[in-house]
Amino acid sequence: MTLSYSHAHQEGSGTTEVVAVLIAITDHIARVLTVDRGKLLPNGPLMPLHRSLQAGVREWVEEQTQQPLGYIEQLYTFVDTNRRNADGHALVYVSYLGLVQETQAQLQSQAQWRDWYEYFPWENHLTGVPDIIERLIVPELLAWADTASDAAAVSRRRQRIGLCWGVGVSLVDNKSIDKQSVNKDYADSDWVAEHALLRYEMLYEAGLIPEAPTYPASYLDSKLPNEWSKVMGVPMYYDHRRVIATAISRLRAKIEYQPLIFGLTPDVFTLSELQKSVEALSGTALHKQNFRRLLDTQNLVMPTGESSSASRGRPAKLYRFRHDIELQSLLMDSKLPKRK
Repeated sequence: MTLSYSHAHQEGSGTTEVVAVLIAITDHIARVLTVDRGKLLPNGPLMPLHRSLQAGVREWVEEQTQQPLGYIEQLYTFVDTNRRNADGHALVYVSYLGLVQETQAQLQSQAQWRDWYEYFPWENHLTGVPDIIERLIVPELLAWADTASDAAAVSRRRQRIGLCWGVGVSLVDNKSIDKQSVNKDYADSDWVAEHALLRYEMLYEAGLIPEAPTYPASYLDSKLPNEWSKVMGVPMYYDHRRVIATAISRLRAKIEYQPLIFGLTPDVFTLSELQKSVEALSGTALHKQNFRRLLDTQNLVMPTGESSSASRGRPAKLYRFRHDIELQSLLMDSKLPKRK
């Protein structure tokens, strides 16, 4: 029995639920608001008393977390065929994405802010390629690729692995699997941050995460490494981890052409603090000079005339976003600089 089945609300006649993915950046860490000891996102059934989907999600967030909500946008609609209502119909849940400032004092006891890399440790490349990718994930995915029905299908799976995980051509070309070849390919890898959802869905398809109905994968010649469940992130009920992966991909894609970060930062900040916040979302380090050149050319921020009260070193200038930045963001075609 997988996590898709093991935790359920009381059965009802409704077929639609709403789910909220609320993202904050606190101390330069990307965090997501959860309930039920980190196993669920705020969620609940759409009720007749709700005037709209947005009204429903706002009410459930208020009741389950008491986190203040500002602007939210619809993220995606999912069909959960593993869960049925009392009439046997599959449940549909509509997800919403909100960017908020984290609050702690007034949260409900069941609500917790969690580092989103606790759920997706392979997505954090701020200090380099995570060891689990080249040591554990890619070899297991290559073993999965080789179980495809024919040579063409094997080749397609390996190509997908290369695109999703940034590995080089030697692994795509059906060469032997060994740690040396994986490490060699990663030296020339091309990691695409916004492919977070594709990577999660590949792990699900391969039966390598607990949410998958086929976990642990039956095609494996031997059991998964003992440490596998401990290093592959925190699983969630109702496949809510997929919802977070969708939000990460959406944010990472949007932040390349819209300055969404303004909704996650304090009113004033240093340029270094702003860069760290952007890096927290992208999961990759950005080139300092390119980042600051972008801010200058796009006229995104303006100095406040004050400086930070740094405990060490020279105080840094404080900035804020231009007052019209939210309106400008709807029309901008600016991109963040590439990672280092």
